[in-house]
Amino acid sequence: EFKPFIETALDSACQFAPGCPARLAEAMRYAVLAPGKRLRPALAMMAAEACGADPLDAIPGAVAVEMIHAYSLIHDDLPAMDDDDLRRGRPTCHIKFDEATAILAGDALIAEAFSHLSEKIKNPELAIEAIRTLGHAAGSSRLVGGQMEDLAAENRFSSEKNAEDGSQCK
Repeated sequence: EFKPFIETALDSACQFAPGCPARLAEAMRYAVLAPGKRLRPALAMMAAEACGADPLDAIPGAVAVEMIHAYSLIHDDLPAMDDDDLRRGRPTCHIKFDEATAILAGDALIAEAFSHLSEKIKNPELAIEAIRTLGHAAGSSRLVGGQMEDLAAENRFSSEKNAEDGSQCK
């Protein structure tokens, strides 16, 4: 039931600011607007509803979470990571565009996610908390750290230079 609201909000959020190079904007839209179930943004809206809030108030967080998810998929598909050619039955971002554009599109989506929260959540305290929470979830001890552990589990490193238990991350 939330998907139409999510799709509309994502499309609106993918109207990037003037000055964004056309190829970069196209790659970002390609990744974010790719067909999908929109499970993560729907979960954000369902969590708001379960807490007694209007689920539509969670749209900024839902959009930001989907942008972070899209960036993580772009980077995961790169040759240095999983080297996938297809995602959801269509060319991955680095195949459709090129590696450099894919990396930059993923990087830009991280910034866009945080910018979106700061612009769309009007209550400053809530905006700061949303930014803090997303930063923690997407950071070195969660999403990025999980990707690192995934690579380590695949024995992708010739020598282990990092702490085995991950205690360097906080």
